[in-house]
Amino acid sequence: MVEVAIDSVRISLMSQHRIVVLKDLESSRYLPIWIGPFEADAITIELQGVEVARPLTHDLLRTVVDKMGGEVEHVAITDLRNDTFYAEIALQVNGDRLNIDSRPSDAIALAVRTHVPVYVSDEVMQQAAITLEPDLEGGGVPEAAEESETPEAFRDFLEGLDLGGLSEDH
Repeated sequence: MVEVAIDSVRISLMSQHRIVVLKDLESSRYLPIWIGPFEADAITIELQGVEVARPLTHDLLRTVVDKMGGEVEHVAITDLRNDTFYAEIALQVNGDRLNIDSRPSDAIALAVRTHVPVYVSDEVMQQAAITLEPDLEGGGVPEAAEESETPEAFRDFLEGLDLGGLSEDH
């Protein structure tokens, strides 16, 4: 498993789709994952420390886990099949470890609220990670990592992204 950090949440200039960009903490690899607008907002609101009047769904989930005596240990992006990412939320409840199936966006939204690590399986990173070329510091479209075969849908999507200041924005 590769530990990642949330690098940014972005909107495609071409389609208004949202994408969360995860960065490998030990290399220059990035993993882009399409997410829905509500999940993008939920992640961004928490990352920016915006207070909301009423709990969002992911706040509710965090509260339910806490009130039931559970603890979120970490979340993991575990698989990529047919251009769909799969994730799990690892919980500790009454001494038992539970792995709960989740969409990656929901798992990430919960992770930012519980301040737990986010991991990506080595296989998923090999399949879908991209690496920025050193001369693209000022922005540009990332090139696919040599060891990866980024799905064509991601390459098309990435062409329409505004990646200026990729490592500076959130």
